[in-house]
Amino acid sequence: MKKTIAIIDYDLGNLFSVKQACDQFGYNTIVTDKIERISSADALILPGVGSFGTAMRNLNKKKLIEPLIRFANSGKPFIGICLGMQLLFSESNEFGLTKGLNILEGSIKKFPIKNDFGEINIIPQIQWNKIKKPVTNDSNFSILENINDNSYMYFVHSFYCQPKNVKNISATTFYAGIEYPSVIIDKNVIGIQFHPEKSGKNGLEVYKNLIKII
Repeated sequence: MKKTIAIIDYDLGNLFSVKQACDQFGYNTIVTDKIERISSADALILPGVGSFGTAMRNLNKKKLIEPLIRFANSGKPFIGICLGMQLLFSESNEFGLTKGLNILEGSIKKFPIKNDFGEINIIPQIQWNKIKKPVTNDSNFSILENINDNSYMYFVHSFYCQPKNVKNISATTFYAGIEYPSVIIDKNVIGIQFHPEKSGKNGLEVYKNLIKII
């Protein structure tokens, strides 16, 4: 039987490009905001493009906050992509302090306007950039399997994650004078800052690897 991946529809994000990427590997992929379909899925993807505050308001309006937290606690794979990764954390300082899902402890910070040499940083980061993955953690998940160290992935973001537990960092990326987590794995919860569905062959390996962890 095909495993079902639910992609959360909360009126933000590149939902159907994520679905197309998953469909290539034979998953039963659904885009939904229905709580019963989310709860019964084998894995969950929370994508996202836009602002943290708007995203949390939309999730609250659709009454999805508690179901998402319950799913994260169920032990089934829960993947947050780009803004979706950031929403997993406790809070963000984007346009004032906004509470997140608090599935992962930590906060979301904005890239500095200037680097250490006083030069203006280009924000948001919209580019291909390398992920460095010398770091291993205690997770058995292999979301980065067959992806080489220093592989290029596609990033679009102005804010970055600052986790409380650095042992959960599985890859980092350097931009605007900051080395920040580009992949975090905490047991069944996975945060990915880049867009795998826009990152060519290497990015598609992320979705392919889901087969091994569902």
